Amino acid sequence: MNKKLLFIPLIFFLALVVMFMIQLNKNAGGDDPTKLESVLVGKPVPEFKLEDLVEAGKLYEQDIFTGEPLLLNVWATWCPTCYAEHTYLNELASEGVKIIGLNYKDDRLKAVRWLNELGNPYIHSLFDGNGMLGMDLGVYGAPETFLIDAQGIIRYRHVGDVNDRNWNDTLKPMYDAMLEEAKG
Repeated sequence: MNKKLLFIPLIFFLALVVMFMIQLNKNAGGDDPTKLESVLVGKPVPEFKLEDLVEAGKLYEQDIFTGEPLLLNVWATWCPTCYAEHTYLNELASEGVKIIGLNYKDDRLKAVRWLNELGNPYIHSLFDGNGMLGMDLGVYGAPETFLIDAQGIIRYRHVGDVNDRNWNDTLKPMYDAMLEEAKG
């Protein structure tokens, strides 16, 4: 038997390994975990009815995402990165950035205490105790932040904390462009 024929299965196997590695890297979003694609980019915020975090019984629907560009910040008290980002969100809110909070799979009383103690950067705070809106948004965990335009269309999804670097490099230019668009 020809010894060269013994290498054909090995070459075939190595080619398959390389193809799988390339595909896995594409599906993982490359090297940057904050750039996970969202099937909802370019689409409206999914329909929902959720209670206000602080005022149980007060309901919100997706129309709160229309009228002006804003951020939807997914957070929870069990999330250490959310704690780290919270001070920066308070700064953004004090500068006039509109932020809606989505408290995700959390204990309501702990979340209200968190906002009372650390400040509340949110114009509305939605309570998503069972995580259904989070699931509809494709949330993997907290924190995640969505840029939403004045028509309620999701323009961008950021996974991880919002901080000075990613706000100024990525999110702020997009937010400012949405503000200009909204002016007409």
